[in-house]
Amino acid sequence: MRIMVVGNGGREHALCWAIAASPLCDRLICAPGNAGIAEVAECIAVGQEDVDALVDLARREAIDFVVVGPEAPLVAGLADRLVEAGIKVFGPSAAAARLEGSKGFTKDLCRKYGIPTATYERFTEVDAAEAYIRRQDNLWKGAPIVVKADGLAAGKGVIIAKDEAEAVAAMKDMLAGNRFGTAGSSVVIEEFMEGEEASFFALIDGEHVLPLVAAQDHKRVGDGDVGPNTGGMGAYSPAPCVTPEVARRVMDEIILPTVRAMKAEGAPFRGVLFAGLMLTKSGPKLIEYNCRFGDPECQVLMMRLKSDIVPALLAAADGELAHFDLRWHDETALSVVMAAKGYPDNPQRGSEIHGLEAAGKVEGVAVFHAGTKRDGDRILANGGRVLNVTAMAPTVEEARRRAYAAVDRIDWPEGFCRRDIAWRALTPRG
Repeated sequence: MRIMVVGNGGREHALCWAIAASPLCDRLICAPGNAGIAEVAECIAVGQEDVDALVDLARREAIDFVVVGPEAPLVAGLADRLVEAGIKVFGPSAAAARLEGSKGFTKDLCRKYGIPTATYERFTEVDAAEAYIRRQDNLWKGAPIVVKADGLAAGKGVIIAKDEAEAVAAMKDMLAGNRFGTAGSSVVIEEFMEGEEASFFALIDGEHVLPLVAAQDHKRVGDGDVGPNTGGMGAYSPAPCVTPEVARRVMDEIILPTVRAMKAEGAPFRGVLFAGLMLTKSGPKLIEYNCRFGDPECQVLMMRLKSDIVPALLAAADGELAHFDLRWHDETALSVVMAAKGYPDNPQRGSEIHGLEAAGKVEGVAVFHAGTKRDGDRILANGGRVLNVTAMAPTVEEARRRAYAAVDRIDWPEGFCRRDIAWRALTPRG
């Protein structure tokens, strides 16, 4: 089978790494790929958001199956175009990808179908939004206020404002198009939910659901969860907070109702659904949906997956998940993101990275590339998040030790990472 992966990040490197190991895969190409992906797949320089060029590439290379990594091409309708061309694809239609492409759409869907989430309203006008923020009967009553850009903002379109003044300023900035462009032309303003965050993943074939393992990521750029939000600075799986009872409630109260709702709305979801959850005192609530694997959560999921990934992705695309199952390693996988200095606001590009081979020799470690490119024999930083140093071990403590041992073998003065990945799992619970 000829398989094409779309994307150029660490998530796509992990997917290519897993797909390349499948006996079903005869040829693997990635568009556009990166320096690490080039070691397991043939990289072709076609932009991941160039829908026309991607469809043409799939036709020209006689691709049997396309796996779409990032959200932007899905929201832009890549899956629809591939289906029209008679090419099988893993990833939702543009109509179904609205679950990530429009936070307002998802919030309205939750309201209509009784899916637990934060109380909210959505706005396109400054005056109405400001009046809502300043209303005295709102749930926050002095607590933080959450302001979200409606559209895609690379995982950074959420501002947690400490007070009304900051919320109003963030809202005005978004609606003026200063911060997130057209993604902020509509905003969602919602209550701040207290609890522990977790990431829950499920493969969906339009009707049937195959839950995967849960993970936890680390959104803030700095140790101790300080600084601005990022696309994710590290992750680990399993997540101790997602107990079997929590997982059951997530499926029964959030995932399954969403799948039924999307089918009822005429936009059945096929692909992977990634629910960002807040585990509150009253139970799990939905923060937001993503229509693709998390990054860096995908990296720890692929490390833990025992089964061949390709039949599972095909079953989701073909509507045949009803009797499907997957096997997982019981061990812990943990990924540390190494980013270029200046990330997330102004990452430095072009610096050379040494020591990758030595890092990959640490027991249980795989180094997935994100923002890298090859220049002759040199590997250069070419993005904000650059490397995902991922380890698997019998315990979270040992997985973390291995990951940081590998990080310390990488010679890259222009890079940095958090040193506290998995702190929640290692903190005694009261």
